[in-house]
Amino acid sequence: QLQLVESGGGLVQHGSSLRLSCAASGNIFSYAMGWFRQAPGKEREFVAGISWSGSEAYADSVKGRFTISRENAKNTVYLRMNSLKPEDTAVYFCAAEKSWTVPSRASNDYDYWGQGTQVTVSS
Repeated sequence: QLQLVESGGGLVQHGSSLRLSCAASGNIFSYAMGWFRQAPGKEREFVAGISWSGSEAYADSVKGRFTISRENAKNTVYLRMNSLKPEDTAVYFCAAEKSWTVPSRASNDYDYWGQGTQVTVSS
């Protein structure tokens, strides 16, 4: 069982930056890690993912603005978000997928989830 705890969310202005962190209760080496988000009234969507070896994947809507990274020694995953827009407002979730391949974009493929952290971007 892996527990994930997100932190770093908040209220920021359009164009600002934030860094989200996801701390795991155990070793994440053999997991692909992902960030998803869910805005009010919308379905949860893939934001970014990173494989055990560091291969990254991004949603088109955040490519070039967001960067995912991981520190296996600290069992922590990060999401650096630059040039934030009001449409980035959502609850952001960290997830872990037991996988040795590229991170999945499908939420159903993930085995463990955090509780989420709210990101609000004002215009």
